[in-house]
Amino acid sequence: MGEENKLPQEELSDLLQIRRDKLEELRREGNDPFTLTRYPVSHHSEDIKAGFDALEGQGVSVAGRLMSKRGMGKAVFADLQDAAGRIQLYVRIDDVGEDALARFKKYDIGDIVGVQGTVFRTKRGEISVKAQEITLLSKSLLPLPEKFHGLTDVETRYRQRYVDLIVNPEVRRTFQVRSKFIRYVRDFLDGRGYMEVETPVLNTISGGATARPFITHHNTLDIDMYMRIATELHLKRLVVGGLERVYEVGRIFRNEGMDPKHNPEFTTVELYQAYADFQDMMDLFEQLLSGAAQEILGTYQIQWQGQDIDLTPGWPRLTMAEAVKQYTGVDFMAIPDNAQAVAAAAAVGVELPETADKTWGNALYQVFDQKVEEQLIQPTFITMHPVDVSPLAKRSPADPRLTERFELFICRSEMGNAFSELNDPIDQRCRFQKQMELRAKGDAEAGMMDEDYITALEYGLPPTGGLGIGIDRCVMLLTNNDSIREVIFFPTMKSLDK
Repeated sequence: MGEENKLPQEELSDLLQIRRDKLEELRREGNDPFTLTRYPVSHHSEDIKAGFDALEGQGVSVAGRLMSKRGMGKAVFADLQDAAGRIQLYVRIDDVGEDALARFKKYDIGDIVGVQGTVFRTKRGEISVKAQEITLLSKSLLPLPEKFHGLTDVETRYRQRYVDLIVNPEVRRTFQVRSKFIRYVRDFLDGRGYMEVETPVLNTISGGATARPFITHHNTLDIDMYMRIATELHLKRLVVGGLERVYEVGRIFRNEGMDPKHNPEFTTVELYQAYADFQDMMDLFEQLLSGAAQEILGTYQIQWQGQDIDLTPGWPRLTMAEAVKQYTGVDFMAIPDNAQAVAAAAAVGVELPETADKTWGNALYQVFDQKVEEQLIQPTFITMHPVDVSPLAKRSPADPRLTERFELFICRSEMGNAFSELNDPIDQRCRFQKQMELRAKGDAEAGMMDEDYITALEYGLPPTGGLGIGIDRCVMLLTNNDSIREVIFFPTMKSLDK
C-alpha cells in the first residue's frame, strides 16, 4: 500500500484489536455473523435507482458492504455497495428500534450487511432504502484504505485485487468491459457458424508459435510436458477432421519477459475457417473489433495510451515492405539478395540477432520490428510477412519469400496475428526442420517437429484462414489501460519472499 495509506503500526494494531473485540462481543451475545449461510436479495442498487417510479414505497431486500456512515443521533445515513454500485441507507430509531440502531452504530466500514426496507427519496432527492431490519452477514476484520486516497500503490493493487475491486470503482468497470468483450467475441463467432471447442493445455510438444514454453513433469507417465504456447495446431487438426469453422477462447502460457504488454499467462481467441484466406480474416477482425467498440462503448472514437484512436471500419492495409519503405525509405522489394538486405538494415541502424540467419526476410522483419512498429498508432494491418518468421503461414504465389500473413497494430501494439494457413505437408516439414536447426543453435523460442501434425496435413487440410487475437490487449484498448496487469484479475507477481 502507498505511504499515504499506511497507519502507524501501534494505531493499526489498535484498530485491528477493536474489530476483533467487536466480533467477540457479537459471539458472546449469540450473534456470530460467520454462522449465517444465506440472505435473500430482491434487488441491487442500480435496479432500485432505475426502477424507482415503480418501487417507491415498496419493500426491498438488499445486501452489500458498508462504505460510509454519517450521523450518530437517532438516525444514521450509510452507503451500501453491492455488485451493481452504491445506494444510500437511512437507519432511523423509529423504524428499527433502539437496540438495532445501537448495534448498527457499532458496525465498521467494510462490514457486509443485509437490509430489508422500503424505497424512498430523501428531501435532498437521493434515492435510498429506509431500513426496517438490518442483519450483519460478515465482519470485516481489516480496515479498508483511507477513503480520500484509496488503494493507489500498483503492487498492492495487483496482489490484493479483492481490495482494489472494493475501493476503486473504475477497476470493476474494467473487468465488466472484459467480460462483455469476451461475451461479444463468442456471440460474434457463434453467429457466423463457428463452433467453440477446447484443446489440451498440456502437450508433449511445444508448437503453434515462436515462444519459450513452461515445462512441467507428468509423474504417472514419467514424461516432461509443455504448457501450451498457442492453440493453433490442435485447432487445425479439427479442420482436417471436417469441422470447417472452429474457435477457442483459451489461456496461453509463455515463459518470457514481463512488461506492460506481456504477462506469462494471457488469454487469446484463435479461430480457423476452411475455404477462407488471410484477406477474409482481415475483414472479420476489423468487423469484430470495431463492432465491439460500438456495442460496448457506443463509439468508434476512443483514447488509448494518450492517443485519439479511430476504430471506424476501413483500416489501412500495408505490406511489411511498403511500411518499411514508407517509414525508413528502404525499398526491400528492390533488393535482390541476402547480403544487400542485411547491409541495408545495418545502414538504418538495425542489426540481426545472432541466432537469426542473415537473410533478406530476416533483415526486412527486423527493420520493421525495430524501426516501424513503434510508429503505428492508428489501426493498421501489416501484411505479407517473410517466410523466415512465419513457419505456419502459406507462401505468397507472387513471391515465395513472403507469406499470406497479417498482424494488426494499434498504438504500437500487436493486437492479432493471422495467416492463410500452410496446408502443404512437405513444405511444413521443411519449415519445422528449419525451426529445429534454429533451436539447435540456441534459439529457445524456436518450434519443434510435430510429426502428428504433419500426418494430419497429409490427410488433407483445405485452404484455411486462421486468426489469433489477444483478448487482454483488446481489453486494454477498450478500457484505456496502458498495462496488461490492469486487465488481468490476478497478474503474475514476484514472490514477496524474493
